[in-house]
This record gives sequence, C-alpha cells and structure tokens, in this order.
Amino acid sequence: MIRTSRGSRTRRDRAAAAVVPWLRRAAPLALPAGWGAVAVAWKFGCPLARQPGLPMRIVTSLVFLAVGTGLVLGVRRGLRRELARVRAVAEATQQVLLRPPPARLDGLTLAAGQLSAARGASVGGDLYEAVATPYGVRIVIGDVRGHGLAALGAVVAVLGSFREAAHDEAELGGVLRRLERALQRHLRERARDEHPAGGGAAPAHPVAEEFVTLLLLEVRADGRLAVLDCGHPAPYRLGPRPERLPVGEPLPPLGVLPLPAVLVPHTAARLLPGETLVLHTDGAEEARDRRGRFFALDAALARSAGRPPEGVVRQVREALLRHTGGRPGDDVALLVVRNDRVRVPAQPAEPGLRRPRPAPSTHC
Repeated sequence: MIRTSRGSRTRRDRAAAAVVPWLRRAAPLALPAGWGAVAVAWKFGCPLARQPGLPMRIVTSLVFLAVGTGLVLGVRRGLRRELARVRAVAEATQQVLLRPPPARLDGLTLAAGQLSAARGASVGGDLYEAVATPYGVRIVIGDVRGHGLAALGAVVAVLGSFREAAHDEAELGGVLRRLERALQRHLRERARDEHPAGGGAAPAHPVAEEFVTLLLLEVRADGRLAVLDCGHPAPYRLGPRPERLPVGEPLPPLGVLPLPAVLVPHTAARLLPGETLVLHTDGAEEARDRRGRFFALDAALARSAGRPPEGVVRQVREALLRHTGGRPGDDVALLVVRNDRVRVPAQPAEPGLRRPRPAPSTHC
C-alpha cells in the first residue's frame, strides 16, 4: 500500500508539474475568455438581446468587439512575456559565450563589441576571447559560417577549446591544432545527430560547407606579435592612417582543408607602447547600405584616432548602424587592443663599467 501510494503521488506531482506551465501561459487569456462566455450567454440566453432593432445590434457588436479586443491584448501580453524570457536567456548565453574582455590585461587595454544580423538576437556566429598566459596575451577572433542560433554550437566548441589550449600549449601552432580538433569533433557529433540512419558511425563528410575563419594573435612582453591567420581579415593598426597589419601567408579556414604539418606564426610585426590594434570580422567591411555601397571601415577607424578602445568600438558601432539603417546583413564583432605598457628607456652604463679610453698614440 505504501509503494502504491508513493507511486500515485509521484504521478500526480508529475502531472501537476506539466499542467502548471500551461496554466501560466493561459492565465492572460482567462479574463477575455470569461468576457466571451458572458457575451455568448447574453446573446443567446437573454431575451432582450434577441430583440430586433438597430440599437440592440449596436450593443451586441460593442460587446463582441470588447471581447475580441480583450483576447488580442491577452495574447499580446503573453507573447511579450515570452519574448522577455527569451531575451533574458539570450543575454545570459552571451555573457557565458562572449563575455566582455577585461578592461586591462597584462598591460594591454581592451574593449569589444558585437552586432548580430538576426533580428532580436544578441548572439551570433562571431567569436572572440583574450587571455593572459605565461607565453603572452593570446587573442582569438573568428567567424562561423552563417549567423544566429545555428552557429552557436561551433562557437561553443572553438571558444571552449581556446580557453583551455591557450594556457596549455607553449606554441601558438599547438593552440590552433587544438581548435581544429575541437571543431571537427563538434561537426562529427552534429552530423551524427542530424543523420542517425548511419547506425552511429561517423560520416565521411561531417557537415558540408561548414567552416570557421580564424585569427590567432599573441602579444609578447616586448610587443612582438605572433600571428596565425586562417582565412580571416587582417587587423588594422591605428596610426596617422589605419594600416593593415602583416599576418604572413594565410592558412585555409578551419573545416575546409587539414592544417599543414608545420605551422610557423608570422612574427615580423610589433605593437609598440601607445599603438592600437583593431581586430574585426568580415561583416564590418561587407556591410552595405540601401544603395549597395560597402562600409568604409578604414575611414571610420581614421575618425577614431586618439580615442580609447571603448571609444573606438562605440564610434565604429554607431557608424555601422547609420550605414546599414540599423539592420546589418551579417554578424559583426570588434576587438580593440591598445598597448599601454611603459616603454623602458635604455639605461646608461654605470661609471665603474665604462670602457677606458685608449691612450693617445706617442708615435710621430
């Protein structure tokens, strides 16, 4: 008897748990439904409502108009509540996935911003992250093919792998290989879920035309940059005129072709104290206005000269929204890095360590 009672109580609890959300969604419609029931009862049950004449028809029409208005307002209220919940979940997801970078990181000042092409969405297919490691400040920025919620899985896989590999791998090439393996594993799992008829075996081609453009950057203590570019736009270095940063020979995007056996980062560039670097996704340069004209990112960056990283992000964001009329055609991500490390001047040698001057020659 006790087991039966507990089992029935558990079933009742489950049924109640399933009914409560439905009751919450239907609560805004309770009052309009009550009005409708009263109006129908009045129309068909009250002898006064069945009397002919224009005044009674007007009264009946007003009653049903009030009922219809109440139903519309109730539905709208429920949809607004649901939308508010969805936006809260999206904002929480964004804080976890694309958390704002720290304002200061090992002598660097950073700021980031994003625009999603999906209307009403705060997350998309762009990704960025910056972490301080024993090997320098390592930064990643990337763009998953597509935008909106469909690209979130690849964003999670790449960012999660980077946050671990950036601290574990001594070489930047090792970090990139870890990202490639994480993406391939995600694509195989997704293909297996989308095509379960394969009997659990991994398909030969996980997901057709699925790839990620990526830029890996390492800022070392002396300002020297190490860069690995996988089909991603090169960043801008701000100065008297914005200039493209040399990134070396580009690699294929992740997911298109296997990485080469040897990965050699490009190390010819430096970020000197006081200089600013702007990393971006291709949505910033491919944004178009109503006439089909591309957004002039270099001109917007030239107008941002001398501003702090937060000001650069705000300036470019506002210019992008004006150019596209508030509706960018693709996701846009910006990450601005300024080197605020103090330049250490060369110290003169101590007096005791000066080399003695050669004695004057005594020869004629």
